[in-house]
Amino acid sequence: MNDITSQSSYGALSALTVLRGLLKNGLIAAYARAAAYPQNAALRARFCHLLFEAGAEDAFLTYAGDAALRDDNAFSRACAAGKTPSERLQRAFLADLALLVGQICAGEGEDYSAGQLPAPLHSLTPKTLPRLFAYYRENGCGKFLGRTAFRYEGGALAPIFSPASVRLSDLKGYEREKAEVYDNFDNFLRGLPFSDMLLYGDRGTGKSSTVHAMVNEFAPRGLRLVEIRKEDILDLPRLKTQLAAVPLRFVIFIDDFSLAEDDARFSTLKASLQGSMEGQAENVMIVATSNRRHIVEENFDSRRNSVHENDSEQELLSLSDRFGITVLFSGTGKAEYLAIVRALACDLRIKTPPERLEALAERWALFKGGRSPRRAKQFIGYVAACEGKGKPAEF
Repeated sequence: MNDITSQSSYGALSALTVLRGLLKNGLIAAYARAAAYPQNAALRARFCHLLFEAGAEDAFLTYAGDAALRDDNAFSRACAAGKTPSERLQRAFLADLALLVGQICAGEGEDYSAGQLPAPLHSLTPKTLPRLFAYYRENGCGKFLGRTAFRYEGGALAPIFSPASVRLSDLKGYEREKAEVYDNFDNFLRGLPFSDMLLYGDRGTGKSSTVHAMVNEFAPRGLRLVEIRKEDILDLPRLKTQLAAVPLRFVIFIDDFSLAEDDARFSTLKASLQGSMEGQAENVMIVATSNRRHIVEENFDSRRNSVHENDSEQELLSLSDRFGITVLFSGTGKAEYLAIVRALACDLRIKTPPERLEALAERWALFKGGRSPRRAKQFIGYVAACEGKGKPAEF
């Protein structure tokens, strides 16, 4: 008997070419080995265990079809990039699907029910291909399929399973600022000249929410967000190289960012923002938010003691200047704050009379420490909850 841990032990599925990555899927690999050695009770038991753990006993073909769709391979990457795969690649992909389906359907019995292929596959004919081209182009491929947001952790990308669902229509006020950000995102997605961006200003003015809303707006056009912690900025060159090889467009998002003057991450970020020999990746844009226009927490004592004080100041300014676009989200005045309150109240169909609502909103801002879109949203949420319970909003 062949070594059951070798590639040749997968039986008929050893012939997979384009979809060979499916053999790394624990359940599919267990099935292939159990089918290749039908007299081996231990292999069958392992397959059944994994089958039940995955909840796929009533629709194993559906599970396998979904795994095939999510597999990162030459066919899916070409489609996601908007290219038409070669005819040989198309034929090989369809042949692999037919082999997978044939094997699973042939083995249907007391261990599992096959179920149906997932919607994008339908019937396995050449007519399936245009649907797949459109599917991958819209949704991405591999780990990026159906995921819009990721977090960079420990040198790898981890999906964010519950990303912020905010839409542009949810953000009130700051129309000029949002329009400037939108225009740059649109240029980026169109393949036109674009710039890295710094969104700065007071807390609670909607800087981060604006970025999240833009990602949700442009995700159907192939945009993905990768959030990186400021502690991991030294990995920026590696991350940009990793993303440059993926046929999608990415925003690397650095939220609430600031640095000390002597921070080693200063030069790394500066080089990543135009200026390194590596150049700007066409499919990667860096967007940062900060409460500081110049990002760097300046040490004036050390600056005064510097022999080259002006050179030191210019070095600090050069970092924020590397962002081609800087957008100021300034503090909210009374009129703007109340306008945001009214707009949010309209969205949630608040019944409290406008005069009382505005008086309460002002009191809320006084108690909570100032006016801002965040305070307005928190206030309207509180009023909506009170009305939902049938009691007046008082505090």
